[in-house]
Amino acid sequence: MTTLISINGLTKSYGSKKVVSDVNLTVKAGQILGLVGPNGAGKSTCLQSLLGLSNFSGDIDVLGYNPRTQRAEMLNEVAYISDVAVLPKWLKVEQALAYMADIHPNFNREKAELFLAKTNIEHAAKVKTLSKGMVTQLHLALILAIDAKVLVLDEPTLGLDILTRHQFYNHLLEDFYSEEKCIIVTTHQIEEIEHILTDVAFIQNGELVLNESVEDMRERFKLLALTNEHLTQAKELKPIHTNSLMGLTTMLFDHLSTEDLQPFGSISSPSLADIFIGMMTKETV
Repeated sequence: MTTLISINGLTKSYGSKKVVSDVNLTVKAGQILGLVGPNGAGKSTCLQSLLGLSNFSGDIDVLGYNPRTQRAEMLNEVAYISDVAVLPKWLKVEQALAYMADIHPNFNREKAELFLAKTNIEHAAKVKTLSKGMVTQLHLALILAIDAKVLVLDEPTLGLDILTRHQFYNHLLEDFYSEEKCIIVTTHQIEEIEHILTDVAFIQNGELVLNESVEDMRERFKLLALTNEHLTQAKELKPIHTNSLMGLTTMLFDHLSTEDLQPFGSISSPSLADIFIGMMTKETV
């Protein structure tokens, strides 16, 4: 697969406070990468550096462009949606479409029109009359109509209801994604997007603590459900996370085989949310 984004040694400090430390990341064509971490972990800082919106130490290459010195050229092939879709309240939908057609060489107005036809948004409507979900849909129509190879999403569904979030990600897969493109999504709600991800990078305190394909992660980690009868023996195997509720205990294990765990209880493949919680609250090293 072709490498579209390469990040090497990304480090960012504000005074004496280091918010991102030596992040190394590669994103290839066809990948949908979830950059996942708690609030303040450094997710948005990584994206701001990637997009040339912030100074940083290290090296970043996006589609052969240097975000520091070639940002304008880079943004012709990179699309971005932040957690707050800021559109002028006085702007009409028709004006937004015309504006994008005038300023962006890779904007396909017909594609934007087709997307908007799936919504209840009228061309004559002003942004101030639209609900937050509609504003997000309008913003998505404007962005997905750009023929970009890289799409960057920073908490794109924050504050939206569950139905709108579901529609958002369906549109993303139907109207943008292809094997020649890549998507980076930052979120602290991994359960919302794990069904679309091919790869995951967990970030904590500005450092990547895990960076693997979803397939490899589900092979690597095991979730064991057991009763108190086997609790002491299972603890000797050093789970990275333990949760007890209503007499049933679950333990998350890293790099242990099914054969090692089978005598103690029921084994299942953990969700990405299970793995994320385990990595963020690790009991053993």
